Amino acid sequence: MILYPSVDKLLERVDSRYSLIMLASKRAHQLDEGAPELLDHYSSHKNVGKALEEIVAGDVVIDPNEKDL
Repeated sequence: MILYPSVDKLLERVDSRYSLIMLASKRAHQLDEGAPELLDHYSSHKNVGKALEEIVAGDVVIDPNEKDL
């Protein structure tokens, strides 16, 4: 279960739960492959948690021109 960031805060940044899952999954995969971290400090040690923290911070957003998401 996700405690931080809250789902309500995440859904303020992304329009649907499906989009949220796809965005977090894609970003976590990028982090797995060695992409640079966007925040100075993370509460989570796992890449999915880090991706969610980046989304709620507004550093990771859906690209409207992206066709895969």
